[in-house]
Amino acid sequence: MVTTVAIAGSTGSIGVQTLEVVADTPEDYRVVALAAGSRLDDLIDQAERVRPEVVALADESRRNELSERLPAGIEILSGPSALADLATVADVTVNGVVGFAGLPVTLACLHAGKRLALANKESLIAAGPVVQRARRTPGAELVPVDSEHAALHQCLRANTNPARVARLQLTASGGPFRGRSSQELAKVTIEEALAHPTWSMGPKITVDSSTLMNKGLEVIEANELFGAPAGEAGAHIGFDQIDVVVHPQSIIHSMVTYADGSTIAQLSNPTMKLPIGYALAYPDRFPISYGGIDWSQAGRLDFEAPDRSAFPCLDLAYEAGRVGGTAPAWLSAANEVAVEGFLQGHVRWADIPIVIEETMAKYDGQDAENLDAVLTADLSARKYAEMVLSQR
Repeated sequence: MVTTVAIAGSTGSIGVQTLEVVADTPEDYRVVALAAGSRLDDLIDQAERVRPEVVALADESRRNELSERLPAGIEILSGPSALADLATVADVTVNGVVGFAGLPVTLACLHAGKRLALANKESLIAAGPVVQRARRTPGAELVPVDSEHAALHQCLRANTNPARVARLQLTASGGPFRGRSSQELAKVTIEEALAHPTWSMGPKITVDSSTLMNKGLEVIEANELFGAPAGEAGAHIGFDQIDVVVHPQSIIHSMVTYADGSTIAQLSNPTMKLPIGYALAYPDRFPISYGGIDWSQAGRLDFEAPDRSAFPCLDLAYEAGRVGGTAPAWLSAANEVAVEGFLQGHVRWADIPIVIEETMAKYDGQDAENLDAVLTADLSARKYAEMVLSQR
């Protein structure tokens, strides 16, 4: 039986690689829906190659142009709800939308009782309690696509008793500035921040990796996915049991340590195609090898603690996660504003954590009891972050 796939954020890095993975196994998977925010030319090119049933574009103003240029017979969705509407039409939806904008896709897919292959960490981080309720919809299934969380997902499959999980270890490459002092980091350029040593990602995620905010967000995501809020009966993993360890080779993607002292790790050469294939095929395994290791040539594996003084974003994320409520939503929004300010040349790289910290100082303690509360928190945090940004 052919599994149908919808891709939200199809023109981004995850979306493009998902199309390549599906193309490798056309007998098993078929893309029936594509969605993008505004990159019309790329979306049309993908539609001409894949011939999906539905194409969605968030930019309503370009609907007519899209209609004129698309191959005949493809349904068009456009406007603010288009990407979310697309998330209900396939067996599996890959959410590769960047930032908070991915939240409607996450909720729509889960509420429809479908499988969500989640590469958009911000939606789970900002709206964790709301997403948790959506995950309880009959048939709904969330399989993470982030390499670290896909690794944890695989390592936890070796265990049948959640109470025996002692610690989760997220690995980090350390980004392009590993080993630099705070003084050296004060001079970071945009070009340097976008030059990741291991992974090829979009600009926002690449900058997040350079500040270690990406890893901090992944800690919050790991808690939501595998910790106490979403865990089985007996699970006791919380923020104090989630570690970050720098592993520059990016061969071990994450590890789980059990009560008996055993640590199980997932290893592969760095490629996002492996976790994409894993999410598409789960609970099976994808039939094509991505990232396989030649162990005779594997070389050394190094580990070190992250430099928390040089990269304060990591502790800011831990703090927001422990506070809970809408604090992670504030953190995610403030970070998006700060990173965009850096990419536009308004603030220095070293100012990113300062903007976030000053924004978090205004946090109002609002609970995340529903989607409206999360949306309000996101808007409030952005307002304060933009105010802080304008004063620097």
